[in-house]
Amino acid sequence: MPPDLLSDILGRVELSEDRWPVRKNVVACACVCKRWREITMGIVSSPPESGKITFPYSLKQRSPLQCFIKRNKKTSTFYLYLSLSPKFVDKGKFLLAARRFRRSACTEYIVSLDADDVSPGSRGYVGRLRSNFWGTKFRMYDSQPPFEGARPAVTRARRQFAGGKQVSPQEPAGSYEIGQVSFRFNLFRSKSPRRMSLHSPLWHEHLQCWCLNFHGRVTVASVKNFQLAAPPAPARQDASSRRVFAGDEETVLLQFGKVGDDLFTMDFRQPLSAFQAFAICLTSFGTKLACE
Repeated sequence: MPPDLLSDILGRVELSEDRWPVRKNVVACACVCKRWREITMGIVSSPPESGKITFPYSLKQRSPLQCFIKRNKKTSTFYLYLSLSPKFVDKGKFLLAARRFRRSACTEYIVSLDADDVSPGSRGYVGRLRSNFWGTKFRMYDSQPPFEGARPAVTRARRQFAGGKQVSPQEPAGSYEIGQVSFRFNLFRSKSPRRMSLHSPLWHEHLQCWCLNFHGRVTVASVKNFQLAAPPAPARQDASSRRVFAGDEETVLLQFGKVGDDLFTMDFRQPLSAFQAFAICLTSFGTKLACE
């Protein structure tokens, strides 16, 4: 088939199959052969441009999306789905799964592309989230290096004995720290990496309670509900006109809230990816023994 004709056909498929589950036809086209894959990859726009998730690697790209999380308390498993409609009853498109493991000194969440095999040895393993003993600080680890030359993380775990020799256990290959979530004051202020904070609720006179505006995406009051916002840019002065420009208002980058029994919405935007937003929301399910 001539390349121009094939490109035209695949372009029509990309335009018509814009939502899941029919979008699986776009993925099927990319799986035919190397030639089809190259043309399809050239046609499909990245999530930041299109707002669509097509391939698994898109879960680690920055894009605005509306998702929801389902929790299974019996198995301590959490499932992330892409919302296919404004209603909370749709099945959604499965994206990621996470399972909680309680250790003696920490709590760990394993994140996987495979809903049936959520373990570090799974072929779908994409990363993990680990808390400290108090549950006030979490570290996010990616299975892939975030940049060229990145080195895997090494933890100060307790030494174990194997064959009469001391062995210092390390993180399994492919654990790269990409961020932290801390429930305490940031002492380093502007000298630290980019810091996001929880959006402050406002007092509602009629309801006589503190409320956040989730624009209809959260319907059940819960201590787990939150909005993560980037601080406004500082005011700056134009040297030529001496005019002072006020900083932008706080931008909500991630909001998470309850809409039913074991059902939560998760909406996020740049600079967060689906994997990062999911990991941050998982910290809300953790037990915090002490928190400032």
